[in-house]
Amino acid sequence: MFDFIAFLNKRLYNDIGGEQTCEIAVNISISVSHHREVFMYIYSCAPDWESMLTCIYEAWSSNRGHNNIRLELEPINQYELFSEYIHIDADSSKAEKVMDSINLKISPAFYNELVYVSFGYEPDRLDIIYRMLLLGFTYGPCALEMTQYAPVARFFEISRRIKNEAHSFIEFLRFHEIRKSVYVAHFEPKSRIAVTLGMHFSDRMPSEYWMIIDDVHHEAIVHPRDEDYYLRILNDDEYQMLLETEHENDEYTDLWQTFFDTIAIKERENYRCQRTLLPKWKRKHMVEFK
Repeated sequence: MFDFIAFLNKRLYNDIGGEQTCEIAVNISISVSHHREVFMYIYSCAPDWESMLTCIYEAWSSNRGHNNIRLELEPINQYELFSEYIHIDADSSKAEKVMDSINLKISPAFYNELVYVSFGYEPDRLDIIYRMLLLGFTYGPCALEMTQYAPVARFFEISRRIKNEAHSFIEFLRFHEIRKSVYVAHFEPKSRIAVTLGMHFSDRMPSEYWMIIDDVHHEAIVHPRDEDYYLRILNDDEYQMLLETEHENDEYTDLWQTFFDTIAIKERENYRCQRTLLPKWKRKHMVEFK
């Protein structure tokens, strides 16, 4: 193992020499020893739900103290000094134990809120879910109302942003017909909100064949006519094939573009206000902006 103190002492001796070297080395040794006593155990895992639950199980059962533990999602962009990183692989049995404990000892509604926050893109969401479980197992379902705690406030900040993003794409999603009575919509969200959109459009279009394709996370919501929708994780070949469907336009696409241009009032154009209400990253697949 690399001895940082010995290396630094040697450099100091060569650069400074004498008693001053000893004094500096002692101070550094004390400082490093102090940091070694307070370093964190950082548990990391893949960003899928089963891996997250497994990571929570391993961190909780480690008995290293909740204040000495932090959970992070991979990939990790920047590592910390004096912290021990522990990678956790998904384990379905351990994940199921955590899921059952939350549903039985807290509430199913609490569990659903945790799942919803896991759909976000914030790098700290797993650690926030872990802190919420600490409060949940202590205070029960009412932990969701304890917004005076920083983890709860951050939890609802993430949840609110996901709901706002989903609400926006419900309005901005554009379907087009690729074959007779088969409708496809592409979008690029920051969060994994395809299921939320599927719930909405299955109520709006229950008797149509349609697909909603998430081009960021390579997920698709598939809805057969008069049946329940389902989520499919796309492999590379499936995604590339479905990516070509966006270039197929139907007659209603041209009609909508014509309508959009016709009703516009040139004197009232305000692109700054438009970008505020409809950011550019949300309009990539809207036919009226192509």
